[in-house]
Amino acid sequence: MDGPDARPRLPGEHALGELGFPARPETVPGSARAFPDGGAWRTELPSCEGPAVLAAVLDESERLDVPLHRISQGSGVWMLTDAEISEMVAACRERNIELCLFLGPRGSWEAGGGARTYPTAGPRARGRDQLAQCVEEAERAVALGVPSLLVADEGVLWTLHRMRAAGRLPADVTFKVSALVGPVNPASYQVWEHLGADSVNVPSDLTLAQLAEIRALSAAPMDFYVEAPDDLGGFVRLYDAAELIRCGAPIYLKFGLRNAAPIYPVGRHLLPLAVESGRERVRRGRLVLDTLARLGADAGMSPLGSRDPGPLERFPVTGAAASLTAP
Repeated sequence: MDGPDARPRLPGEHALGELGFPARPETVPGSARAFPDGGAWRTELPSCEGPAVLAAVLDESERLDVPLHRISQGSGVWMLTDAEISEMVAACRERNIELCLFLGPRGSWEAGGGARTYPTAGPRARGRDQLAQCVEEAERAVALGVPSLLVADEGVLWTLHRMRAAGRLPADVTFKVSALVGPVNPASYQVWEHLGADSVNVPSDLTLAQLAEIRALSAAPMDFYVEAPDDLGGFVRLYDAAELIRCGAPIYLKFGLRNAAPIYPVGRHLLPLAVESGRERVRRGRLVLDTLARLGADAGMSPLGSRDPGPLERFPVTGAAASLTAP
């Protein structure tokens, strides 16, 4: 220290400053960013596994007056028939809701034992074959009208973004990064954005200060489980919802469900559980909205039907990928 009133050096801050990171905040600042429509927050209902669950979710959201911007699914495109996907696309399109389907296969479901020994490897695509199979899933989904895809692998995301940039996938298809691989610092969050992410799910145990640090560096919309499933920590942050919006905007508030049995991959043998879990997620959403209203923090929601993530930063697409042409 240079004098009696000088503060200790913070570890690593000198290097981050030289790399262009914003100064470390003394208090948790609010976000100055918003969605292109001017809204600060949107809603998402996750784990909507198939047409029957979707029908129950839509019915419950109407009954409880829970507005939904996005509905997502976790079992994967490959666990749905073309007819089931088309039915889900039509139902969401009719209500102006964005439908997001997970890409598979993933490491935790294949023969390699490493994905089970090392949990962080589980959601990723193992080897060239699974990478190619995820591409196949993406092409199938968008051909059936799915507007948004959920990814859990950096290589899959970058490959799909290059295909989108080259016109092999629709320019308006959006890519959402799964909570299974969510980044936990500003640099990793920015990397996902640059790889092509249009929204990024962060772990629900991040502090408000950590969310603000991410938001200071990246404009990519954030996805956040206000209530997280048990396998993602089981955190319940109902009373943080207002601050999550203030510090994390633009942000999707996700209505998850703790203390619920795992259902991936879903099927008829789990259908009653999947349906009732879906209905309860909607009710959890009503609790979040009621809490925001009581706190006077329910303003600033994006108009229903909004899905544009806004202009985002990307790594340049060069070389052979830049010259791909649509078939």
